[in-house]
Amino acid sequence: MTKKGILLINLGSPRSTAVKDVKEYLDEFLMDEKVIDYRWIFRALLVQGIILKTRPAKSAEAYKTVWTEEGSPLIVITKKVQQKLQNLVDIPVEIGMRYAEPSIEMGISNLVEKGVKQIVLFPLYPHYAMSTTETVIEKAEEIRKQKFPDVRINYVQPFYNRDFYIDCLAESIREKLPENFDALLFSYHGVPERHIYKTDPTKTCNMNDCCYKDHHPSHAFCYRHQCFSTTEQVIRKLGLSKDKVIVSFQSRLGKDKWIEPYTDHTLETIPGKGIKKIAVVCPAFVSDCLETLEEISVEGQAQFLDAGGKDFNYIPCLNDDDRWIEVIRTLCEEQLEQFYFL
Repeated sequence: MTKKGILLINLGSPRSTAVKDVKEYLDEFLMDEKVIDYRWIFRALLVQGIILKTRPAKSAEAYKTVWTEEGSPLIVITKKVQQKLQNLVDIPVEIGMRYAEPSIEMGISNLVEKGVKQIVLFPLYPHYAMSTTETVIEKAEEIRKQKFPDVRINYVQPFYNRDFYIDCLAESIREKLPENFDALLFSYHGVPERHIYKTDPTKTCNMNDCCYKDHHPSHAFCYRHQCFSTTEQVIRKLGLSKDKVIVSFQSRLGKDKWIEPYTDHTLETIPGKGIKKIAVVCPAFVSDCLETLEEISVEGQAQFLDAGGKDFNYIPCLNDDDRWIEVIRTLCEEQLEQFYFL
C-alpha cells in the first residue's frame, strides 16, 4: 500500500523577536497577493516602501511580550499538537508554516523522505478565506507540481460548522467562562470586504442578509457567513441568549473597508452601554498567537478597561486540548479514506 502522512499547516512566525527577523517575516507575509491583493507594484510600494519602514520595530516589541523560552507561541503550540496527534496515529505527522520556517516545502520533503506518497494537508483554519485556506492550498499545489509531482495531496476543508468541532469549541469555552459576565465577545480575524466578493465564485454574495439565509450558494466560500454560523452554533450549545453575545472582527490593516463591526471600536464603546464584564474568545485562531495574546489580551483589555469596563476575561484558543486533537484526527482520517476512492 502507498504510504500516507499528515501535514499540519499554520500561519507562521518570525524566527526571533529581532527586528530583522520580524521584517523578513512581514515581508513574506504581506507581499502575498492573497493577503494584500493589490497589483504587485502597488503592493510593493505599500509594503516595502511604507509598512516595512516602521512596522517591524513595533511588531518586534509586541512579539517580545508573548515570546516564551521555547520560542514563538504559535510554533510551540503547533509542535505540541503535532506530537499529540502523532501519538494517536500510525502514520508520519509533520508541520509546516505558510510563511517562514518550517516551510510547507520542508514539511512535504520531510514526509517524502519517510516514504510518503499520499499526504493529507490540514490548513489549521476553521473558516475559508483567501488569506488563509486559499493561499495555503495554492502554495502547496505550486510546490507539489514543481518539486514533488508524484505526491498526491488531499486537503482538509473548512470545518467551521462540523458538529464535533462545535462541541469541542463550546466545551472549551464553557469551562473557562466566568460565573458572572455581561457579554461573551466572539472576536474573529478581519478581512477586507472585497475579499468576500473575490472568493465567491457564485457571485451571489451581497454582504448583507445572505449570510443568514439557509443554504445560500455563497456560504461555502464566505468567511463572514462562516464566522456568524460558528457563533450561532456555539451559543446554542452553551445555551446563551443572543443578547449576551457580540461578534466583531479584529486586526484590520490600512484604510480599506474591512468587515464590521471592528473589535477595537466595540471594546471602546460597549462599557458606555452598560456592558462592564466581558469574556472574549477568538475562534478564527486554533492556536494562541500575537493576535490573541497581545492584540486582545493586552491591547484589547486596556481599551476596554480605559473605556470604563470592569472585568475582562480572555478565553484561550483550543491550542493542544486533547478534544481538539481528536477533532484533527477525525478530519484527517476522513481525507485519508478518500485516497482509497481515487
